[in-house]
Amino acid sequence: MAGNIPQNLKYTKEHEWARIEGNRVVVGVTSHAQEALGDVVYVELPKVGATLTAGKQFGVIESTKAVSDLFSPLTGKVVKVNDALKDSPQTINSDPYGAGWIVELEPSDTKELAGLMDASAYENLLKNS
Repeated sequence: MAGNIPQNLKYTKEHEWARIEGNRVVVGVTSHAQEALGDVVYVELPKVGATLTAGKQFGVIESTKAVSDLFSPLTGKVVKVNDALKDSPQTINSDPYGAGWIVELEPSDTKELAGLMDASAYENLLKNS
């Protein structure tokens, strides 16, 4: 299981991950989330320029089994969305931590990162849920 939880990312209790890249943060859903969802068939992406708020919904992910809200791990402005997901939403299933990323943010307060879980805390969350 630990192999499915990259050490270099931060995590939310709603199963989103955040990867810091310079002054930007890339966001996606965890391997656990895509496994629970099953085959992803649609992802609703926010618009570039939209402001997301930490802990608030920013989109929807639909699978053959369920529809789930996507929650932003941080407050910030959307600077890039993964348009490839419009045509190939199943990329989230095959590569949730790579090509299946969802949005890139310019965070308004990097201190919010401290409120996210590291890999071991996220692993404990999964074990205890």
